[in-house]
Amino acid sequence: MDNTVNTTAQVPKPNRKFKKVLFVICLFLIAGWFIFYFICGMAYSKGTRSGILTKVSEKGYIFKTFEGEMNVGGFSGDGGTIMPASIFKFSVPDRKVYDQLEAVQGHRVVLHYKQVMKNLFWQGDTDYFIYEVTVVK
Repeated sequence: MDNTVNTTAQVPKPNRKFKKVLFVICLFLIAGWFIFYFICGMAYSKGTRSGILTKVSEKGYIFKTFEGEMNVGGFSGDGGTIMPASIFKFSVPDRKVYDQLEAVQGHRVVLHYKQVMKNLFWQGDTDYFIYEVTVVK
């Protein structure tokens, strides 16, 4: 007589349905993250704005971002007309562009920007990102 016990009948089968559901959920989360990241990096519009650069600064506790403000309205020197002051707030993703802005603060400049649909918190405070600076003489 054989005294061995059949242990294969006592081991439960692995729950494959749970693994499939977990895999599908992870797949959807990863795909959703990539879609959101793509939308945050996609340019909604591109253009230029001109005015007097009034402020550039580095902000943040953990994620340092470069921010700035430009006055695009105000007194007009040629006709003596007065326009209401309008402030254009922007973010700068590149350190070299930020250094250029620091050098021309207080001067009349043309900023080339791209606007994204939604920015991520480590990119900056605004949806407008400056990639080129031209000084107006």
